[in-house]
Amino acid sequence: MPQDWQRYLLLIGLAVLAYLLVLQWNEDYGGVSEQQMEDYAPELSSQTEGDSPLGLEPKEDRSDVPDASLLARTQARAPREVDEEQGQAVHVNTAVLDIWIDLVGGDVVRARLPKHPLSLETPDIAFPLLDRGNGREYVAQSGLVGPDGTDDASGRPVYRSARQSYTSQEGQTLEVTLEMLPKLGKEHVRVEKVYRFAHDDYLADLQYRVTNTGSEVARVNLFAQFKHDGGEALAGESSGLGPRPYVGAALQTRDDRYFKLDFDDIDDGPFQERLQGGWVAMLQHYFLGAWIPPAADLNSYVGRKTGDGGYAVGLIGPEQVVAPGETRAFGAELYLGPKNQRRLQEIAPDLNLTVDYGFLWWLAVPLFRVLDWLHSFVGNWGFAIILLTFLVKLVLYPLSNAGYKSMAKMRQVAPKMKQLQERYSDDRQKLSTEMMALYKREGANPMGGCLPMLLPMPVFIALYWVLYESVELRQAPFALWIQDLSEIDQFFVLPILMGASMFLMQYLNPPPPDPMQARIMKAMPIAFTVLFLFFPSGLVLYWLVNNILSLAQQWYITRKIEREAAKPGTGKS
Repeated sequence: MPQDWQRYLLLIGLAVLAYLLVLQWNEDYGGVSEQQMEDYAPELSSQTEGDSPLGLEPKEDRSDVPDASLLARTQARAPREVDEEQGQAVHVNTAVLDIWIDLVGGDVVRARLPKHPLSLETPDIAFPLLDRGNGREYVAQSGLVGPDGTDDASGRPVYRSARQSYTSQEGQTLEVTLEMLPKLGKEHVRVEKVYRFAHDDYLADLQYRVTNTGSEVARVNLFAQFKHDGGEALAGESSGLGPRPYVGAALQTRDDRYFKLDFDDIDDGPFQERLQGGWVAMLQHYFLGAWIPPAADLNSYVGRKTGDGGYAVGLIGPEQVVAPGETRAFGAELYLGPKNQRRLQEIAPDLNLTVDYGFLWWLAVPLFRVLDWLHSFVGNWGFAIILLTFLVKLVLYPLSNAGYKSMAKMRQVAPKMKQLQERYSDDRQKLSTEMMALYKREGANPMGGCLPMLLPMPVFIALYWVLYESVELRQAPFALWIQDLSEIDQFFVLPILMGASMFLMQYLNPPPPDPMQARIMKAMPIAFTVLFLFFPSGLVLYWLVNNILSLAQQWYITRKIEREAAKPGTGKS
């Protein structure tokens, strides 16, 4: 066996070994195990002293409750794990959400998504979006602060519910009412915290009903926030060698329709922004949680560190003035679910931008819409990708056609170029002059095959982000062994076919004149094959189909130019 091929096989063997090691590492250390997801209950709060609010000033002791400028501060405490069967949580189950609400504070401390399995191997285990337990915390909190707020220095309020478990029915809205128990110093404020869930929607409505039984006006502000421990997503999504999925906050600001506020930014100092309407979200790969206040409200958006080292990102609503004997209702909406662009756009302006396609979003968004439209006809995302590749090649045909013609002409003049290199091997200036004359005489342009091929690159990059970021392709099957287009091809069939198509394309291309460049070009298909072993199969499918179409187009143009050159009277036979 030639020595070069021995090296290539060794590289492939090392790549396969590295892949197997990565799989084993993910199985051993990759996030929460399936058994853990089944076994542990969410940690529920206990009502103790010390749940103080926190101001925006960088201070040592910070708690979950915002706005410490109004209240004293004390040391925050960590939640205590309590058996959920003791009645300290309310379980709510709909067709798309399975959540637990802690009766201390009324926070959503667990949210699972039954329509999105944790993995294809565990279809009965729902994807965990929110959870608190086993050293991890990502919860959706809400409460009342201000002069008469119930979430203050003495702690979070305690609620009671008529039932411990709620299940929605198709076509109906499920209403979960939590009634606040009397709280020392707040006897004049009666609070009902009401969650409303549609049977098949990820958007829930939160409403506070505040009744003032005192003789003076009561003033309260709604706060709604996400608390996150700052770690990776509870259930990580495989990304192969692609970019690392973003885990952090995002919101609207006065200057930006979509502003990322990551945990490192909050480490540098608290964040605050005032904006009418807007929204605030906590993002991870494919999924998000978002608080959406009424569009007419002027809100303060806040990002800060908490006393236990976590992060709280959310909003504080405008002051609500409740007259004696009056009941006032106000609230916000809570979305917990997948990054479905169409639904997010319906919920709030620019919320769909949380599907982050990078700097080429303006190109990626219409590409996704075309892909979604094709899927509505074929019903298979793999075939939709193939059809989209055909459409992209059709649109870019004039550019690629010019490039392939240039490469075909370069292939045609390659023997004459080799003769010139042998004739003027000792005179590089003369060689350069003769080569330019040859290009001009034969109508060949060495740069003609490069520039037209570079112009479509923005489309390729945008398509990469479309296939990488769209939740619609998560666990989407194609055919045969490809049962998840967002995961790598376990049998390496698509990457190997892609590498073989690159070898065939090189056969049709003129060899580089420089021997070193020629060796590098020969190694490129192997290098790309190894690289694509770790790419999601949907991406590899796109590149494979693109290569096949390019190969067919290049072969046709090359044969056409060779036939024309061989005709009598052309002088080029």
